[in-house]
Amino acid sequence: MLDAITALSPLDGRYSRQTSPLQSIMSEYGLVKARITVEIEWFIALSENAGIPEVPSFSKEDVQKLRDIYANFSPEDAKAVKKIEKTTNHDVKAVEYWLKNAFKAVPEIAEYSEFIHFACTSEDINNLSYALMLKESINNVVKPELSAIIATLRSMAHQFAEIPLLSRTHGQSATPSTLGKEMANVVYRLERQFKALEKFEFFGKINGAVGNYNAHMVAYPAVDWEAHAQNLVINHLGLSFMPYSTQIEPHDYVAELSHIMSRSNTIMIDLARDIWGYISLGYFKQKVIEGEVGSSTMPHKVNPIDFENAEGNFGISNALFIHFAEKLPISRWQRDLSDSTVLRSLGSAFGYTLIAYKSLQKGLGKLEVNEAIISKDLDLNWEVLAEPIQTVMRRYNIESPYEKLKALTRGQKISAEKLSVFIDSLEMPEDVKVELKKLTPHNYIGKAVELAKKI
Repeated sequence: MLDAITALSPLDGRYSRQTSPLQSIMSEYGLVKARITVEIEWFIALSENAGIPEVPSFSKEDVQKLRDIYANFSPEDAKAVKKIEKTTNHDVKAVEYWLKNAFKAVPEIAEYSEFIHFACTSEDINNLSYALMLKESINNVVKPELSAIIATLRSMAHQFAEIPLLSRTHGQSATPSTLGKEMANVVYRLERQFKALEKFEFFGKINGAVGNYNAHMVAYPAVDWEAHAQNLVINHLGLSFMPYSTQIEPHDYVAELSHIMSRSNTIMIDLARDIWGYISLGYFKQKVIEGEVGSSTMPHKVNPIDFENAEGNFGISNALFIHFAEKLPISRWQRDLSDSTVLRSLGSAFGYTLIAYKSLQKGLGKLEVNEAIISKDLDLNWEVLAEPIQTVMRRYNIESPYEKLKALTRGQKISAEKLSVFIDSLEMPEDVKVELKKLTPHNYIGKAVELAKKI
């Protein structure tokens, strides 16, 4: 029996509580339930097609009884399917046999049970099942969690909009920003990826052994099988229809989804590393949690473990997503089975992403701004005002402005007084000099406040 302490994967062990929202969707149980759903909806669609008189149109009550089979499908039912698979050594065939037995409880439809899996190849069922699982994972787990992170960052952008911050380009002191503006940058990036998830299409096909409706056309040549398949995919399952395929749905959309997920994860790795750095500089303090230990030997430590945990798990997730994107769209000739074992790890990629989401959100919730340290850092770096001074010098056509400021500031200790003397030496209007002297590292922030507040 699986137990958290003996689980091989941390997804089902150490982090099982964090990954629980995905367990009913992306687990083996979730896959079997999705297969049951697709098989039943295909059966219902056959009964609705007037060109297939051998499967009569069922009453609303009977259709509901059919849908209740997958609506009420339990982990114990899934175990029963897996028990059949021990004999069949074929997972989809085990689903078919389980359904035939389940149909016996509905006498009105039991005599038509040979139309379960009619003209289908296993991949017809599997590709649609994975599409349903992915769609549910994105809509019910990923989007709510990602939306919550974006909301937290937006709140921080607004809250910290006016706190000036010494920028660091190449790790060196640079033109100031504000703490809120830096958060706003991340909000905008993540929102672009979120919008891509919102409009994303999950594709499916159900067209037989090599994508041509071969067996279908032999059995019922007068039926418009393409229209029938399209009806099943779009109207019964709520997916987008893939009209062309080999035996397998080409998985291009899975690659596209994997790229969106890896991009958004990478944005958050970038954020986690930046905040880790700001904590190291003292810009952020972390709330002390009673009973927590930062180091087994150094009692004073409060480590940025939530951001480190997020970075690590986003990295594992991305390794999987990138592999999916590169591997899944490739299949030898009309079908090889190498995609099958890879698809079974989709849940792992989402699981590691979910752990990282929760770690990042937890870490963001523990941050406290240390304005004193941030302010001190600005006070120590008056040389960042070389940029605006030399820019205004250009406006008044003063010769070699960049070079003059370079000579004044590069490798030199700069103060407000030293800059004031330099400004006084310039040939430009007095009122302009007055305005330049008003600049400090604290107020040289451009439109940062406005940009942060309007995100």
